[in-house]
Amino acid sequence: MTAGFFGNPVGIKMFKEFEKNLGYQFKNISYLETALTHSSYANEKQLSRDCNERLEFLGDSVLGVITADYFYHNLGHLPEGEMTKRRAACVCEKSLFGFAKEIDLGKYILLGKGEEHTGGRNRPSILADAFEAVIAAIYLDGGIKEAEKFVLRFIKKAVNTPPTFNDYKTALQEIIQKNPDEHLTYVLVGESGPDHDKRFEAEVHLNSNVIGSGIGISKKAAEQAAAKKALELMGVTL
Repeated sequence: MTAGFFGNPVGIKMFKEFEKNLGYQFKNISYLETALTHSSYANEKQLSRDCNERLEFLGDSVLGVITADYFYHNLGHLPEGEMTKRRAACVCEKSLFGFAKEIDLGKYILLGKGEEHTGGRNRPSILADAFEAVIAAIYLDGGIKEAEKFVLRFIKKAVNTPPTFNDYKTALQEIIQKNPDEHLTYVLVGESGPDHDKRFEAEVHLNSNVIGSGIGISKKAAEQAAAKKALELMGVTL
């Protein structure tokens, strides 16, 4: 056990409960403790360890590889565009929020007092990000096979659910990829506000040119807003 929250009796009990929800037993619990540490808690406690933002970054990539591989091998009969839309629907913030609720993730996140008092345990952006961080924690602790086992537990159920949201990033990508020399990148250019009410600003770049910007309550929402603005400037509406 670590000397952090999960090193005390209450923390140990919560950790064991959450492992059962995950269906995975950690060899190094520090990965999971970091995955469950929100920036508001790390800042308030002045922790020397990281919050879960770096793990979220890794988890997003691991999730992308696993879902792309699953779709490629199991939904190869669908056109590329349809596979892209369905995969995007499976890994969007709304879906990840739903997955997080299935494992009661909100109960176990370590939050600062301000975030706690403003409903952070039920905030979609916080739970979706923490879910990706948990994926990364499992990947680092047990490897890609264990991460895949965990992810597919949710993706296999969600795969046949038709998209119910406007995925502006996918729509923009489908337009741009018609020209192989053009490349899209999303850049986080700013964030403001207290931990419990942050706003993020993102830009979408076409090669080196900014073609749209947007603001959202999460990084993913800001990127979607930027893609939407780019599509509007192109005269495309969804």
